[in-house]
Amino acid sequence: MSDDVSDFNKARWEDLAQAGVEWSQPWIDLDMASAREQLDPYEIMGNVTGKAVLCLAGGGGQQSVAFGLLGADVTVIDIAETQLDRDRQALAHHGLTARIEQGDMRDLSRFADDSFDLVWNAWSINFVPDTGPVFNEVRRVLRPGGLYRLVWGNPFSGMIDETDWVQDGYLLKRVYADGEVIMDDMDWEIEAEDGSIKKIPGPREFIHTVSTVVNGLIGRGFEILGLWEEEKGDPLAEPGSWEYLKALAPHNISLWSRYRGE
Repeated sequence: MSDDVSDFNKARWEDLAQAGVEWSQPWIDLDMASAREQLDPYEIMGNVTGKAVLCLAGGGGQQSVAFGLLGADVTVIDIAETQLDRDRQALAHHGLTARIEQGDMRDLSRFADDSFDLVWNAWSINFVPDTGPVFNEVRRVLRPGGLYRLVWGNPFSGMIDETDWVQDGYLLKRVYADGEVIMDDMDWEIEAEDGSIKKIPGPREFIHTVSTVVNGLIGRGFEILGLWEEEKGDPLAEPGSWEYLKALAPHNISLWSRYRGE
């Protein structure tokens, strides 16, 4: 699948991954305990030994390794080849194997129906304008009773830029509507090993409201098991900084659901 959005974001993610963005830094120092803590802090997932797991838009050498250490049969699909190279490197480091596929999260036609026991959707659904095609594909490839874990951007915090601090508050500048573009011309700041900061153009991102996500899943036969806001940020940080904004408006929302089947 290829369109203007996927072509644009693929190019941006290749550049970000090559620059060493946080989500392209393989998890080299994991063991089984730390792998489970990374994947399942809310103790929803259960035992994944021998389970077929799809890391959806999940390249970067992180979740694939964690699932592999826990004994899962891992498949990774990501739009950026450099992200997948990180998986190959991390898996080789740990002596693990996985099926590696390059592609768009909206088109999983290479996978048969009922292929997976768990789909792990890393922070990526905000890079497409419509959640529907992704949810349709996840429903198709999940077995009845399978789990879907999704993390996406808090739509409220997506309306605010960290630098939009004015005297004693933040400006709300964007329309709160599903599919609205959050940004497509903002540089991401990446810290190099020597402490220097590189600015790399970021991908195009879109708002997805909580009601769109939750109702979209329920309407497709998913049972919501839990939803959590990210509890990070520093309320004592400098106003106008990223850490301060995260303390006021949690950046991420995580959701676990179970597909009930037709």
